[in-house]
Amino acid sequence: MKALVRTDFNFPGQKSVYHGKVRDVYNINDDLLVMVATDRISAFDVILPKGIPFKGQMLNQIASKFLDATADIVPNWKIATPDPMVTVGLKCEGFRVEMIIRGYLTGSAWREYKAGCRSLCGVTLPEGMKENQKFPTPIITPTTKAEAGHDENISKEEIIAQGLVSKEDYELMEQYTYALFERGTKIAAEKGLILVDTKYEFGKKDGKVYLIDEIHTPDSSRYFYADGYEEKFEKGEPQKQLSKEFVRQWLIEHDFMGKPGQQVPEMTEEYVNSVSERYIELYEHIVGERFEKVECNDLAARIEKNVTEFLKSR
Repeated sequence: MKALVRTDFNFPGQKSVYHGKVRDVYNINDDLLVMVATDRISAFDVILPKGIPFKGQMLNQIASKFLDATADIVPNWKIATPDPMVTVGLKCEGFRVEMIIRGYLTGSAWREYKAGCRSLCGVTLPEGMKENQKFPTPIITPTTKAEAGHDENISKEEIIAQGLVSKEDYELMEQYTYALFERGTKIAAEKGLILVDTKYEFGKKDGKVYLIDEIHTPDSSRYFYADGYEEKFEKGEPQKQLSKEFVRQWLIEHDFMGKPGQQVPEMTEEYVNSVSERYIELYEHIVGERFEKVECNDLAARIEKNVTEFLKSR
């Protein structure tokens, strides 16, 4: 199976390109962005050495569907998806914070809680909570958006005091974040899932706040299966979940957490294909539709043709 791990396009009107951990973003005339979801996979802020076939297609299609399903809540950047791995949309000036919202105590928040932390990003956490327990109401725990390295936890008060985002814009982003999470929770429940936590990114264009980047994908979100959640929680057993957490757990089991001196374990072809199959499972549960693989021997050539034709047609 083929995987797209790097791109080097030269689209009509292209001014620059930004290579992120997973997405490559092409600036077209300072007006549009062409966002290519590659098959790269990252964990602990490290890009792993092998790509995962069909991962980019899955992530792009999930994000596209959820952008459409939430467009009545908040304006978003998407204009079109000219290729299964590409979204084209408005170029916005991104805010330098990510809005992370958590409905349950799990992942990094649980690791901090277990270590004795009772305040996360300025939010006081109740005493006596257990792993995977639902919060009384969802909490927002923002992070700074780092150019390189790790994102850092930050409070609403610090964001506003440091001038990262104005008070007015932050409170609007906060409002959008709660509303998007509520919608995502409802859609997930219809599929027999629990939306545990997720992140949203926002930007501004012509004085207006837009939702940008991906939304409700297994890379940016964590899902539990609703069936069996209570029983597993009561017994203190791990939840069956739909997220990239299974990759993180595999890395932790092989003594890798992105720390200096640690080596990424070998990613065999068998392991890579198993991750691809797991992502297909994620897609089909989250979207509620069968995943149709778009097979192609030359993904880059296909993308270049589809995007170029779209840009020339505008």
